[in-house]
Amino acid sequence: MRKVVVYGSASAARSTLEFEMFKHVFLTGPPGVGKTTLVQKACEALASSGVGLEGFYTEEVRDGGRRVGFDVVTVTGERGRLSRIRDTSGPSQGRREYTVGQYVVDLPSFENLALPLFRNVAAADGGSRKVFVIDEIGKMELFSQSFIRAVRQTLDGSSFTILGTVPVPKGKPLGLVEEVRNRRDVKVFTVSKENRNALLQEILEAVQTCLRQAA
Repeated sequence: MRKVVVYGSASAARSTLEFEMFKHVFLTGPPGVGKTTLVQKACEALASSGVGLEGFYTEEVRDGGRRVGFDVVTVTGERGRLSRIRDTSGPSQGRREYTVGQYVVDLPSFENLALPLFRNVAAADGGSRKVFVIDEIGKMELFSQSFIRAVRQTLDGSSFTILGTVPVPKGKPLGLVEEVRNRRDVKVFTVSKENRNALLQEILEAVQTCLRQAA
């Protein structure tokens, strides 16, 4: 039976001990299982309780019910292209193409939207700790070396708790994803169709505990 956290009770105290070593919270699970939805619900709850948020989500783009790519959407609503299905005319001459399956990654668009968010983290004035959303650290995003460096710096920084997502291992390991999984200061929740409706409270408690630990 899954533990239910009751705030202000002995079980809440036990939960605090359980998460006291963690600074960041990540979700993992297969594609389409609901990781982004859980992160968005958690952010809505955190924002309603006064927690400051920064960062981005990755959302599907559909045309007539068919998935044609992915966009990056910041927590404040700015949107930029991450990838689209390959143009049938082929790759542009003279320009390197970054692909994942049938999708071509628009690296300049991604970096132009995502990287300034990390610079905001670096410029944080050390006030109240905030939550930085990174959905996700995956194959498409990892074409950007600047993104990789920014994630590592944010993980090691003290201004933000990261609430992020990483893919399940498949094929060749992704270096940064494995680093995240193996960090002692990261709590990883595995999302499945069976548990996704019951995880939100645990995720919120983990994030809130990370924030309290840094206060």
